[in-house]
Amino acid sequence: MEVTEEYIPTWDLDQIFTGGSKSGELRDTMSALTQEIASVKDEIDRFHPSSATGMKLVSIIEQLTPIRKRLRDVFAYISCLSAQDVDDSNAAVLVAKRGDLSAKMGAVGTKLDQKLKEIDDASWEKMIKTPELEEIAFALTEARREAKELLPSDQEILINDLAVDGYHAWNQMYETVVGSMKVNVEENGKTKHYSMGQASNQMSSAERRKRKNMFEKIQNEWQKNASLFGQTLNHLAGFRLQMYQHRGWDDVLKEPLTNNRMQQATLDAMWAAIEQNKAPFVAFLNRKAKLLGLEKLSTFDIGAPLGKNETKVSFTSGAHLIVEQFKQFSPKMADFAKMAFENRWIEAEDRAGKRPGGFCTSFPNKKQTRIFMTFSGSKSNIATLAHELGHGFHQHVMNDLHIMNQGYAMNVAETASTFAEMILADAAVKQAGTKEEKVVLLEDKVRRGITFFMNIHARFLFELKFYEERKLGMVPVDKLNELMLEAQKEAYCDALDEYDPMFWASKLHFHKTGTPFYNFPYTFGYLFSLGIYAHALEQGSEFEDAYIALLQDTGRMKVEDLAKKHLNVDLTKTDFWEKAIQLCVEDVEEFLKLTE
Repeated sequence: MEVTEEYIPTWDLDQIFTGGSKSGELRDTMSALTQEIASVKDEIDRFHPSSATGMKLVSIIEQLTPIRKRLRDVFAYISCLSAQDVDDSNAAVLVAKRGDLSAKMGAVGTKLDQKLKEIDDASWEKMIKTPELEEIAFALTEARREAKELLPSDQEILINDLAVDGYHAWNQMYETVVGSMKVNVEENGKTKHYSMGQASNQMSSAERRKRKNMFEKIQNEWQKNASLFGQTLNHLAGFRLQMYQHRGWDDVLKEPLTNNRMQQATLDAMWAAIEQNKAPFVAFLNRKAKLLGLEKLSTFDIGAPLGKNETKVSFTSGAHLIVEQFKQFSPKMADFAKMAFENRWIEAEDRAGKRPGGFCTSFPNKKQTRIFMTFSGSKSNIATLAHELGHGFHQHVMNDLHIMNQGYAMNVAETASTFAEMILADAAVKQAGTKEEKVVLLEDKVRRGITFFMNIHARFLFELKFYEERKLGMVPVDKLNELMLEAQKEAYCDALDEYDPMFWASKLHFHKTGTPFYNFPYTFGYLFSLGIYAHALEQGSEFEDAYIALLQDTGRMKVEDLAKKHLNVDLTKTDFWEKAIQLCVEDVEEFLKLTE
């Protein structure tokens, strides 16, 4: 593949606000937003449910819409600043100010939703038919329905205010500590300092000795802070449980299922289908162990490459590969990716001082996105980049919709990203030139399934068990390790020789306040995207517009309705999930056949 244009692996944030963490433009915008939020709060105070009309609600929505867009730009910008340099003290101050601003906006939203719930049903049905409100009827009705399950507005506002320096502060402290952690490695007689994100990228070495050594060093760093992270996790869960108790919620899955617009029956059907179809993936793990000369894989062997050290790919080459493969399925998706690379919307430089992990964040007012990751040249890095671009494209096709219809849930967000990943993985396997190359590519593709069916299943099982323990009191580090080990053994069907009991500490998702059960939506997204991919293969050139239409509905439908409308399937039954899993099983079977 000929590469004709060089791309810079650092992002340009000045297109959003100039001046970085010392930006006067950002400071002025935050100040203006504070005043505008106070102004719309006064308008909501004058909005009385008994005399409410559709046009009065339209007036409030019209004031809130630009505020919401600009707030998301501000919040996303601050996230980018804090991720690109964990030692930026000015960014840390902005994170705290963002929390204050978020609480103010949260209070306004809570007050409005509480007033909407007080409108009688007959008046509401009439009001929602106001032409200016019909477009956002789903979002408004959803907010009204959910408000009925919350505490009175003054108590919900108090919770939001206290959460800034309580609940969310535990999350921020975790990220600050992780950002300062380092792994020291002796290389060629010199000590090299890796951030935790950089150290994780070293786990794909073809040499088992290096993988094991790095795994042990990483584990040692997490162990040093185990008691602190144990406190973080316990207090985050404790806050949630107290909040749930006061609201009268007795199920820890209520919030994540509501957030994902998803029924318990759908979640149960998905996990049931996975649990009934794990045998082929255990066979895959056993075969990979044999190919690596091991009796069983350890957790640090799962990502090991087969054969020689994989060739490192430049950021530019990886970018061109992604654009080329996207084009086969969706020219519009390829055009979006090309625009993101050309306009420097991506921070991928491999350097110390960055936060570990990756994300895509959006700026709806500017109609831009930004992607954050650490690119060291591996196939896995290319997959991550494609994944985040999938998120970016999802937001891109939502940009012209009303901001209230852009609030798509995590499970469908992960559908768009894993679909983008799948395009690359499937194309690579089909274009393999030799049997050896095909084996390597199939292994990489199947390993993604292992992540969703086993690794993420372990996270889900751990979190369920952890919350049951936390209801009884603080859970000590030893018990957290024990729960994680049990969950991993169950999820991997005891197919590994060594596990990662400290995973509860090292996985950022367990410590995120915005997303409880930051796990099952990934597996949902992966399998749902497989169903979409199957439809894409059948539809050919007609697929692109159908896919965009599905994405545009993700912010204004429950997932069961979305699947019924666009795929004509019932997500509460195991049939759909088993059919999707079978596509993965076919890859396993081909891998096993080629490696006999």
